[in-house]
Amino acid sequence: MEGFLRSGRLRGDRTAISYLKSGEQKKVLEGAFGEVSKDERGVISVQGQSTVTASRIPTTQWALAAHSASEHGTRLLSGFLPGRRFPFPKSLYAVEDSLRFYVKEKPDAVVLDFFSGSGTTAHAVMRLNKQDGGRRQCISVTNNEVSAEEQVGLRMQGLRPGDVEWEQWGICDYVTKPRVTAAITGRTPTGDPIKGEYKFTDEFPMADGFGENAAFFTLTYEAPRQVRRNRAFARVAPMLWLKAGSRGRIISSLPERGWDVAQAYGVLEDMDHAPEFLAALEADPQVGMAFIVTDSEVAFQSVARQLPEHTTAVRLYESYLHNFQINRRA
Repeated sequence: MEGFLRSGRLRGDRTAISYLKSGEQKKVLEGAFGEVSKDERGVISVQGQSTVTASRIPTTQWALAAHSASEHGTRLLSGFLPGRRFPFPKSLYAVEDSLRFYVKEKPDAVVLDFFSGSGTTAHAVMRLNKQDGGRRQCISVTNNEVSAEEQVGLRMQGLRPGDVEWEQWGICDYVTKPRVTAAITGRTPTGDPIKGEYKFTDEFPMADGFGENAAFFTLTYEAPRQVRRNRAFARVAPMLWLKAGSRGRIISSLPERGWDVAQAYGVLEDMDHAPEFLAALEADPQVGMAFIVTDSEVAFQSVARQLPEHTTAVRLYESYLHNFQINRRA
């Protein structure tokens, strides 16, 4: 008798049966849960912390105090953003544990959170980086939707989507951005030190913050004609920075000298200055991408062939328009 199944009070076909799934049985037999003992009925007891490694598949349900959404989701968020509400924020530590299964051994991982909500995932990535000195990045994407309840009152005031007074109550401006900022700085939006301490894996005052950086961008729909005519560079610039790895300085405007090179990428806007541009790329092995602005495929290939091995060429604006074109018809 292995002790993996237990029956409740006998009630015929309504007798309650509890059991360990096959995966949990295997962990017990392999000693993953520490010491194992049996009582007189054959029921197995385990002691000590689990030695399950990140390579194992997590179970379907974790009954841990650290994963309480009310305690470490709602209440934690209220400490960072006093007076601001968000429906059902996840436990910071539940998200942290989930990420640990997949990126513990990947200190340079990029985590994409396409429905970021209150920003718990970005917060959890910061926690992981602090614990092991990692340089993981988190790209958080969210809309700036205003709750239905808030919309009623705002419409009664004559406000509409797009108005500054309306947008300030949207999920991104009201919760996501302030929460990420508060986590980094250790201070609430009003400038007060955040009270309390982080718990469990890594305990330290929340007011200490994190040695992290965050950049916030508003994505817009751009007219292809404006992009193609090189009149929307400032609005396209954040996407180039993201594509190049989100490191270092952002080249936010067209360079007056015809080219510019930042830590991760460079932009060549005037083909007459290609020699200086190529020399700058050759001198900096950290520059991994070169955006070349030209309508000529021949000119693009000519410069691309001369790039150093550590740099990848991308043609503007043809590549941008192709990647972000939607509703295409054959």
